[in-house]
Amino acid sequence: MKQIDISIIVPLYNEEAVFDQLIQRLTNVIDNTAFSCEVILINDGSSDKTDVLVEKICQNDDRFTGVLLSRNHGHQLAVSAGLTYVRGKKGAMIIDGDLQDPPELVNDFYALLENGYDVIYAIRKNRKESFFKKLAYAAYYRLQKKISSFNIPIDSGDFSMLSRRVVDNINNMPEQSRYLRGMRAWVGFKQIGFEYDRDERQAGETKYSWGKLFELAFNGIFNFSDFPVRFITRLGFVTVFFSLIYFAYNVYRKVFYNDVPQGFTATILAIILFSGVQLISLGLIGEYVLRIYNQVRNRPLFIIDKVIKMDIEK
Repeated sequence: MKQIDISIIVPLYNEEAVFDQLIQRLTNVIDNTAFSCEVILINDGSSDKTDVLVEKICQNDDRFTGVLLSRNHGHQLAVSAGLTYVRGKKGAMIIDGDLQDPPELVNDFYALLENGYDVIYAIRKNRKESFFKKLAYAAYYRLQKKISSFNIPIDSGDFSMLSRRVVDNINNMPEQSRYLRGMRAWVGFKQIGFEYDRDERQAGETKYSWGKLFELAFNGIFNFSDFPVRFITRLGFVTVFFSLIYFAYNVYRKVFYNDVPQGFTATILAIILFSGVQLISLGLIGEYVLRIYNQVRNRPLFIIDKVIKMDIEK
């Protein structure tokens, strides 16, 4: 069997509209590389004809492997499934199926891999999205960098190339609430950013709703930072501090003026303040408890329905 140098992982969810263009560009890329490539297409429980299209290309071109998941598991788990099937001796490249990540950059990434880097992560110089969404992304990445216990590069997504040892280390990380760009940074080794202009989605609609984006953001914060727990402690101290000041003020008014402030408004304010602090604290602790609960159940990260490749057994 011919040695495969790089495996290109492409998660797909309802990408029927862009599929033909995706395959054409991927085929052009692997036809014109000096190194050997395979493409791993992961169908993440699509409800359109993506699974049929994946089967067809895999049967017609042995450089393509199809991994069909039993249902929609989400982007991060779909990529994780692809990583377990990597046969590239030198590593793997992760791209999105909507062609916002240009597969033609595989040669540039590979040159850096050959130059000794273990992780080459793409940095988005320009995003062709709404102003509000770009502002939200920029704010989140900078907040994450500030509160994370180690360096997670800003403005970088999952588009990257990983050396074989990084792939193996990520595959050995069993956490359920996966945040791959954080896991990639946590592994360490020699890493470098590669700037590029992110294209518009070529067809179809984005599959990342605001809810899914918030879920991903929470995974990035709670999985790779102890700031939320420390924030609870600090919030408690601040609340007690201001409460003591208010208490001292009341004592002062009582001793010197004998007119302690009384009334419904002050009572309600105190109740709302303390109740709000308690609910915030319980919510933050609950995020960690939920992650512990999901982890100790030890369910598989994903379930494979079918692998379309004659020489792969899993």
